[in-house]
Amino acid sequence: MKLIIGSDHGAVDLKEEVKRVLKEEFADVQVEDVGTFGTESVDYPDIAEKVCTPVAKGEADRGIVLCGTGIGISIAANKIKGIRAALCHETYTARMSREHNNANVLAMGGRTTGFEIADEIVRTWMSTEFAGGRHERRVNKIMALEAKQ
Repeated sequence: MKLIIGSDHGAVDLKEEVKRVLKEEFADVQVEDVGTFGTESVDYPDIAEKVCTPVAKGEADRGIVLCGTGIGISIAANKIKGIRAALCHETYTARMSREHNNANVLAMGGRTTGFEIADEIVRTWMSTEFAGGRHERRVNKIMALEAKQ
């Protein structure tokens, strides 16, 4: 599996923590970090595009996007055709985003999510598979909304 991760300046520390968890617990996952790498202000829509475009094109399997709250970057991510980004604050929504919604991008906030819960969210999100069945019909309807625009 290939995963792309990126953050704005408000979540660089959380991004490094998430990368640590991915390396330790999901060693078979290839992780590509597209930035940012410091605290100088950058625009989260640019980071969302860097993470989500390869996911939408099938060049990566999943993505993780991070900004101060996770809100702005999740909104930006969901503007990219083919992306189902889920902003998660605890493990239940992380599990449901994968199991029921087949989320291909996880969003979290560097200023709102502590390392311990973020670690649990990432572990849950990475290890949960899409349930399919009745949920597949609903995901297909979500994706069909893009064609109506």
